Amino acid sequence: MKTITTRIAAALGGLVLAGGVHAEEGKLYLFNWTEYMDPEIIEAFEQKYDVEVVQNYFNSLPEMLAKLNAGGVSQYDIIVPSNYYVPRLIETGLVQPLDHAKLANLDNLKEQFRDPSFDPDNKYSAAYQWGTTGIIYNGETFPDGPKSWSLLFDPKVNASYPFALMGDGQVSIGAACAYLGHGYDCTSVDAWKEAAKLLIDTKGRDTFSGFVDGTPALQQLARGVTHASLSYNGDYLYFKEEDPEAFKNIKFMIPDEGTEMWVDSMMIPAEAPNPDMAHKFIDFILDAEVGAQLSNYNYYSSPNAAAEPYLDEVLTKPPVQPTEEDMARLKFTPSLKGQDLQTFNQLWNEVQAR
Repeated sequence: MKTITTRIAAALGGLVLAGGVHAEEGKLYLFNWTEYMDPEIIEAFEQKYDVEVVQNYFNSLPEMLAKLNAGGVSQYDIIVPSNYYVPRLIETGLVQPLDHAKLANLDNLKEQFRDPSFDPDNKYSAAYQWGTTGIIYNGETFPDGPKSWSLLFDPKVNASYPFALMGDGQVSIGAACAYLGHGYDCTSVDAWKEAAKLLIDTKGRDTFSGFVDGTPALQQLARGVTHASLSYNGDYLYFKEEDPEAFKNIKFMIPDEGTEMWVDSMMIPAEAPNPDMAHKFIDFILDAEVGAQLSNYNYYSSPNAAAEPYLDEVLTKPPVQPTEEDMARLKFTPSLKGQDLQTFNQLWNEVQAR
């Protein structure tokens, strides 16, 4: 996502098809998160199928949805949304069912990704990568933890050091719900209201530095701007491997109260110009060695069981592969619609405005 890797600013984000460029034959149009694809995988696919892959990028799920509604539904062949947007895309008719007969490698997916709650029987989607959202913090500032959301929400635990929360409303309200004992995947309006009040109170603390998303949160932490925040396990590991000195004291943890497990999936828009090639691309990514290459490139977990023998060792243990205990604490962000979605958005808007 979550599903949201933004290691490099999306300077190319504006080069979108919806701006007037029309799909052409012999090309596959991929609409993906920024810096979420190994260029060598694209080159190998282009050579195998004698096709040119045109990549366009989005930085948020609302941006992706807006582009689809503005004409992208007939101009992109592959999109990569996060799990809680999948039902919205299906219900609004923006995506088409997958032809499983064209996906020989679909069985490579781990059992937990073969029949996900957000898309039963993988009728419309196939998992691309998965990961977790957790707390990142300065280990020197907080040498004893705690392994809890209290590091962000309890002023007694952190009375003096600046901290941030995440700009994704469902993540921040989910975190507050988990801390309050309602579970990360809470859907009760009363629980949301209590969580929103906690977030408003948290915003009022002198040490609150704002809502900051994954990569900028890591950069702020490394510079000492903040001492605790939220980010994604893959981004955390990427930065730690790339600059071990700057990140030597930065830790990542999954709170004992629970947090988000997200899955980014490949889907085909309803009016994709090249759906046959789109199926070939999905099947290519689901290949065992290609699936491992993708995870080895971006440091996120592979949903591909057949890829496991080819994964770098660092991807087989925390933080990329959570412990069994932490896996049991992970929940999908709920997919909201109708009145529930409207109520949630009203509460989140109030949190942001106060």
